[in-house]
Amino acid sequence: MIELGVNIDHVATLRQARRTYEPDPVWAAVEAHLGGADGITVHLREDRRHIQDLDVRRLRDLTHIKLNLEMAATDEMIAIAVDIRPEMAMLVPEGRHEITTEGGLDIACQEAAITAAIARLRDAGVMTSVFIDADTAQVQAAARAGAAVCEIHTGPYAHAFHLHGRDAESAAVLRELSKIRSAGELVRQHGMRFNAGHALNYFNVQPVAALAGIRELHIGHAIVSRALFVGLREAVAEMKRLIREAAARGSRGS
Repeated sequence: MIELGVNIDHVATLRQARRTYEPDPVWAAVEAHLGGADGITVHLREDRRHIQDLDVRRLRDLTHIKLNLEMAATDEMIAIAVDIRPEMAMLVPEGRHEITTEGGLDIACQEAAITAAIARLRDAGVMTSVFIDADTAQVQAAARAGAAVCEIHTGPYAHAFHLHGRDAESAAVLRELSKIRSAGELVRQHGMRFNAGHALNYFNVQPVAALAGIRELHIGHAIVSRALFVGLREAVAEMKRLIREAAARGSRGS
């Protein structure tokens, strides 16, 4: 059954704007859980622009649903993940100039380093995911590197959806959706779990959620944005309903 992981980075972004103690990401994690989230995602960036080390520790200790720790494949971050042992660690590219992660991890060009990072995490009992573009070479490199999960980057699909009339049947949107579908099929053929995320929102999420074999969607900005008006619990519940409806329709149509 499809699951929803809620990224709460932007709760910490709001807190860090004043360098204060609120809003508390742990409170956000509890509200997301009560709204139906199956997991919590946070990105511990090297510059600590939002989530802090103590946040990760407290989330590990105090939340009752699985924790997905996004991070760069650096020695510092690997050591933190090995110590904290989240249910899943997702390796992502990271640039200090970017506002958010703008593309998939290029495993093919750094396969030895990614393979070593995955081995360290696996030896510590941490499931490892990689955030990659919907590209055959990257999926194959992820399989060789030993990743258990591939999260396919849905940003190009979401941008096409926004630019082409918010029309799920436009040619540009269907092209991007087809790339995600093909990548997901290849991920599954290699025995890895097929997840997806980035820039998904309440209007574009259902075509992705309906794809065959997709296990988890990770969504943050759209949920936190809506939570400003309806509350986090309600925002998560509505997203969960949308993805479950779409997944049910997809399974009937397959």
